[in-house]
Amino acid sequence: MNEYLDSYNAISQDVKFISNSIIRLKVLKALYEKPSNMKELSVDTKLGYSSISGILHGLELKKLVYRKANKYYLVNLLKLQIKNILEFSITVNLLEKFFNIVEGHLVCGIPKKSVEAMHLLEESELLESDCVDIDKTFNFIDDTLARANGVRCILPIYHENINSRLNELASQEKFVEIRSPNPVFDVYEDNSHVKNLSSFKAENNFLLIVTNERMILGLFRKNGFFDQNRLLISESKDSLKWANGLFLHFKKKNK
Repeated sequence: MNEYLDSYNAISQDVKFISNSIIRLKVLKALYEKPSNMKELSVDTKLGYSSISGILHGLELKKLVYRKANKYYLVNLLKLQIKNILEFSITVNLLEKFFNIVEGHLVCGIPKKSVEAMHLLEESELLESDCVDIDKTFNFIDDTLARANGVRCILPIYHENINSRLNELASQEKFVEIRSPNPVFDVYEDNSHVKNLSSFKAENNFLLIVTNERMILGLFRKNGFFDQNRLLISESKDSLKWANGLFLHFKKKNK
């Protein structure tokens, strides 16, 4: 989050100017998507020519847009600022949306690069077990592995059903890679048939399962116990991209 806060502080003055007018935001959003002339902006924003003209004049005076061949373009710096604003906003909304899995949990084990890319998790969901279905999270993991054509895992806990599913995938000659901390690694080493099995020294980091269809993220509570009742899950392409990046960043960091 520090990276997002630094970015926000750096652009805060422009943020105030950009965001204090709904009309201005509509115009900027349209130009962020593509350079446009007055007619195209009117169609995209559903605003009148006079409103758009006034907004563009103000943006030109601020040197935030420029005109070329009757089309208006955002300057490169503003493009980056708007991108940062959007990503920061998404990240803040995600932290609020997933308060139950962030508050009171350990997130320091997640590499910096993955934290910076959290906006990719916008379409993810929080899965929680309840008194009606106390095994909901592990049943979801079981179903995910049963459907997988391949999987990468960071497993800080040993679970017999998870291990059995991974052994099934390995026996079907599907790609399986497991990274696990000591001493959990020793248990997997004794019971796993997976060839790509390795250990690392960090403890109480996180659980990560990435298949061709789904990503699953679980965290430890600050008391050192894994929270088996909550998982962050998603099937979106962006979330899978984020999860695979997390696996690679963590693997590189913990060789």
